[in-house]
Amino acid sequence: MATIPGVDNVETEDDYIHVRFRDPDRYDEIRTPDWAENPAESVSEGSEVRTGKVEGEDDWEVTSVLISKNVGEDKAEEQAREIVEKIES
Repeated sequence: MATIPGVDNVETEDDYIHVRFRDPDRYDEIRTPDWAENPAESVSEGSEVRTGKVEGEDDWEVTSVLISKNVGEDKAEEQAREIVEKIES
């Protein structure tokens, strides 16, 4: 079973609260995959998951979760953790 990462940073942007779990600079490529929409939407409507691929590796990891700004930072962090647990467990 994968280790669920801790929250690295929570930042409110224009439309979303960006909950970062891993440093995006460590990834060769970052995407917002369609397959992650179902687990994300099951926790928080309108949320998005960004995944990253480390150069030379085949696996993709969740780098961050975007949660609608209206939920507030504390709730966004809680929902983002739940989404990551669903995806990485």
